[in-house]
Amino acid sequence: MGTHEQPSGTTGGRRANGALESEILALLHTVGRALTPGEVAERLATGLAHTTVATTLGRLYTRGVLERTPRGRSYAYVPVTDEPGLTARQMHRVMESGSDRASVLTRFVDELSDNDEDLLRRLLAGDE
Repeated sequence: MGTHEQPSGTTGGRRANGALESEILALLHTVGRALTPGEVAERLATGLAHTTVATTLGRLYTRGVLERTPRGRSYAYVPVTDEPGLTARQMHRVMESGSDRASVLTRFVDELSDNDEDLLRRLLAGDE
């Protein structure tokens, strides 16, 4: 990232891993419709190069987080689901990557707050 591309509010000129992806996803969820890389870059107003935004959108598409449709000489991108749905998909991916699902689930539940544990019990019982 060149110095002219440094986002405001950063100290070292680089975002934390995944920060740009998170910003783009938040923007797409807020807008609620498909945007091209140019439209995303314009709305982010951080001075990022079009190619940086296009590359990030392409990676999110490849990972199945975004859908895309042709628009002119580019693509327009939209999230495949809402924010809770994306979080649930991430949780499933993490579960699928572990070798001992029972241990992972046990430790996950052990670390839940009392409120979250109560909610989980109600959801499993079909009360919610």
